[in-house]
Amino acid sequence: MSSWEILSYIDLGLFIVISLTVLYMFVFTFASRFGQHTEIPKARKENRFIILIPAYKGGRNVEQTVMSVLGQTYPQRLFDITVIADHCDEMTNFRLAQQPVTLLTPNFKKSSRGKSLQLAINNLPQFKLYDIVVILNAGNVVEPEFLAQMNDAYEAAGTKAIQAHKLSQNRDTAPARLSAIFEEINNSIFRRGHITLGFSSATSGSGLAFQFDWFKKNIAETTTNWDDKELEMLLMRQHVYVDYFDDILVFDEKKRLADDFNRQQGNRVKSQFINILRNIHYLPGAILSRHYDLIDKIIQWLLIPRIILMPIIVLMGAVLPFIYFSQALKWWALFAFVLLVFAIATPNYLVDDKWNRTFFMVPLIFLSSLLGRFSIGQRLKTYVNQKL
Repeated sequence: MSSWEILSYIDLGLFIVISLTVLYMFVFTFASRFGQHTEIPKARKENRFIILIPAYKGGRNVEQTVMSVLGQTYPQRLFDITVIADHCDEMTNFRLAQQPVTLLTPNFKKSSRGKSLQLAINNLPQFKLYDIVVILNAGNVVEPEFLAQMNDAYEAAGTKAIQAHKLSQNRDTAPARLSAIFEEINNSIFRRGHITLGFSSATSGSGLAFQFDWFKKNIAETTTNWDDKELEMLLMRQHVYVDYFDDILVFDEKKRLADDFNRQQGNRVKSQFINILRNIHYLPGAILSRHYDLIDKIIQWLLIPRIILMPIIVLMGAVLPFIYFSQALKWWALFAFVLLVFAIATPNYLVDDKWNRTFFMVPLIFLSSLLGRFSIGQRLKTYVNQKL
């Protein structure tokens, strides 16, 4: 077999794998255009909430989250707040202690969000009974009607897990705008599109509500740094449907710098890879038992991450014309189709004059991380970190 034939097979194999990822995104993106929850009826019962806020080395952003929760229109006698301030500075802990919250200040040698949540659950007063636990990350901000909406949605959904609509509260740099767009694309494909076709919504780490008893039992089962994905897999394996509500908003502060963005995306790719290794053995059983939610979840983790997918498409489209021009045409067509899918999946408020430029920044942001130790990498970082 000649070297040209080997390259052709590699090119074709790579194209097929990436095309399948794009096709998956297109199906659920198209479905998302038709999936909206109708107006949620008022709940007959006012449930009691416990809000858990794990904060690692947090500062003002933790206080911002606490103040937004304290400003709820929901009766204050029906919700409590526990902040797990892991390795937070003394001044932050002092200010939090002045608020009507339960403050836990662990000093784990090896910190993880799962450990913080386990600590919080184990330290809840035994005489207090809760119906729903809500998870918010430090830096999340919620509207005054958040808990009232969650209470209504919980009864309307009739399930043990609900994902709220996470969106960005800042879009002042290229990495922050890209994070905001990625978040909304995830909402369209993995949440709204999924529930439209009858699948469970993907979880997003925060803005989550669980039945208290289910969460108390299952959070103890988490052992890795990615407790949210472990909980997601437990939900799937236990046939618990995860519902998603577009109108329940959780505002999240996005990373402003390319280094922070790359680190966050790198952790997500690592999490995805580890979850595949830990859970791929469930796929044959899920297929035999026709457990479609579990099948879909494992397929999701098999997809090429967008932070890798976009640079590969751009690289192949740029290099192949110099090797064999006709081989590049399919990559150009795929790139155009990917942009179309992303445009459909992106809400109108994010599609502005900077939308196209933001997506063209993906390869630059990726390269700035790979070449970070060289002068060209530093110049790329300076470019992508500036406001556009």
